[in-house]
Amino acid sequence: MCKAIRIYQTGGPEVLRWEDVEVPAPGPGQVLVRHSAIGVNYADVYYRQGLYPMPLPGGLGTEAAGVVEAVGKQVKGLKKGDRVAYLYLTPGAYSEQRIVPAANVIKLPAGLKEETAASMIVKGFTTYYLLRRTYKVKKGDWVLIQAAAGGVGLIMSQWVKYLGATAIGVVSTAAKAKLAKKNGCAFVILSNEDIAARVKAITKGKGVDVVYDGVGKDTLFASLDSLKPLGLMVSFGNASGLVPPFAPMELATRGSLYFTRAAGKDYLSDPKFCQQAAKELFALVKKKAIKIQVGQRYPLQDAATAQRDLEARKTVGSTVLIP
Repeated sequence: MCKAIRIYQTGGPEVLRWEDVEVPAPGPGQVLVRHSAIGVNYADVYYRQGLYPMPLPGGLGTEAAGVVEAVGKQVKGLKKGDRVAYLYLTPGAYSEQRIVPAANVIKLPAGLKEETAASMIVKGFTTYYLLRRTYKVKKGDWVLIQAAAGGVGLIMSQWVKYLGATAIGVVSTAAKAKLAKKNGCAFVILSNEDIAARVKAITKGKGVDVVYDGVGKDTLFASLDSLKPLGLMVSFGNASGLVPPFAPMELATRGSLYFTRAAGKDYLSDPKFCQQAAKELFALVKKKAIKIQVGQRYPLQDAATAQRDLEARKTVGSTVLIP
């Protein structure tokens, strides 16, 4: 038996319930993990709202870190006491303990705190596939990052700089602008400015090679107008709401642009890909090319407050829940 956050219907943060749940012994190919820290992501909000469908009643959360408590049959390479993190796309990480497939579990290297790992697995893996597969950022590229002071934005800005490209960040406040600058953005634009005009001025009229936009509805055309001809807009989130339908001619009139809506499930459902992402991410964190900022910590039972603050854009960096 352990405590966990459960929901029985979709809606606002008030639908989150703090309950006792049964925790079975791990079956074949499974491990039981006692959580030390749990990552909070916008996807958790989408599940709660019903934007991402899931069976109800159910849990929330797809990443956490902690210690292996028990190991099922047919599990190799993991044992009781191992420090681990995991990404498991079936929600349920908002809990004190959880059964997860061993294939989704990643052993933590010495020196990497469990809280840090819990705050960067989803965000770091998302950044990995966006920068290395959706569009392979290379030296000399210009990259626009919406919400550059968010959890993904801070990791992405540093990674872009490491790859030899130039990051332009968009943030909502002057305080967040300082944070984005400190974490790899060569230029920062406030969201109440004319974003596209500022981008064109910074790039001497050329525009950027790629835009990474996790904001959604509110930034669609500002992002498209910031691209150079044949540039790519990568939409990967809906913080302000779903991107509305628009005519393909909008891409043609702006320079035969490309547009994609990247979804983590299509990249991160392969455990081998996640292991590769972890290898590269952990290496960059170890050499301090990427520094992970845990901006907020909440008790697990206060998950509703954490989600309210995330939706209100009151958070910076990563947010974790502590059991």
